[in-house]
Amino acid sequence: MEQIRQFFSAILAGIMIGVGGTVFLVQPNMVIGSFLFGIGLFTVAVLQLQLYTGKIGYLPFEKPTYLLELLITWVGNLVGTFLMGTVLRYTRIYTAIAERANGIVALKLEDNYFGLFILGIFCGILMFLAIDTFRRQDGSTTKMIALFLPVMVFILAGFEHVVANMFYFSLTNAWNTKCWIATVVVTIGNSVGGMLIPCYLKVFHVRKDGII
Repeated sequence: MEQIRQFFSAILAGIMIGVGGTVFLVQPNMVIGSFLFGIGLFTVAVLQLQLYTGKIGYLPFEKPTYLLELLITWVGNLVGTFLMGTVLRYTRIYTAIAERANGIVALKLEDNYFGLFILGIFCGILMFLAIDTFRRQDGSTTKMIALFLPVMVFILAGFEHVVANMFYFSLTNAWNTKCWIATVVVTIGNSVGGMLIPCYLKVFHVRKDGII
């Protein structure tokens, strides 16, 4: 039953990342759009939804069974973003954002896989910082900054977020072999980046526990 809950929670998380991606595409101002994209991570953190890039960083502190939870989360995020991207194509919003969305996807697919991997690492670092700071710091201001600032940075810098990419690929109906390979590559990059700081914390005994 818990695994079913995790799966549906991951679907909701994927949908909310899709909502963030949609408002980003609608908003012509990149800075404002990157800020509004943060609604996805905000919802994930507040409702404690299952988001792969928010969970992977805690793997070094968890038991091997956590890998199954991560897999369920990844698949659920994929389903959620696919649903969001697919239904959005049947609305008037898609007409307004189609050109920009296709441009973003084309840029990603033109990149080499090693480049996507590197950009995925940096995004993974930011996502761990966002979620971990939200969970561990007191004060609503600090929590809000922790959620929105890293999202703005990864978007404006051009780093790669696997769940956001799932939404863009679904929205533009671009899924092909190259998209799947790029998704796997960015997943690995996000995973490496997400675990960099946790591994440092564990190896040097800065922190012995995972999630409080």
